[in-house]
Amino acid sequence: MLAALVVSYASSLRAWAEQRSRIAELRAESAQRTERVADLEKELERWRDPAYVEAQARERFGWVMPGETGYVVVGGDGDTAPKAPSSGPADPSDRAQRPPWWGGLWGSVEEAGNPPKPKPKPTRRPAPAATIDPNATSPSQPKR
Repeated sequence: MLAALVVSYASSLRAWAEQRSRIAELRAESAQRTERVADLEKELERWRDPAYVEAQARERFGWVMPGETGYVVVGGDGDTAPKAPSSGPADPSDRAQRPPWWGGLWGSVEEAGNPPKPKPKPTRRPAPAATIDPNATSPSQPKR
């Protein structure tokens, strides 16, 4: 009889412990979401400020106000000046386009085991000499 009581209380105690841990998880999730909502509300307040909107339009799109002159710095290779890295979250599409790090590592191991064969240097032949026609008039000689 004592064993039956222990088993019944043990199962009840286990269910109670699982419920308490689930409650703790849900409270932590609720706190994270509350914090996220507060961050988004701060962001919304920034976007309500016309000066912030103007600064973002200038930075992101290169817009200028009427009467101003906009300049774009172009490097020697034809590319515009690099932009400062953004402090925002990474674009998920960038992550999908990049191969995983271990793929690059394994590729370098394979390449080290099978180096590419060196290409033979092309031999340069001199250009053939121009033929000289004695009857032709040269530009430096006057025509007769």
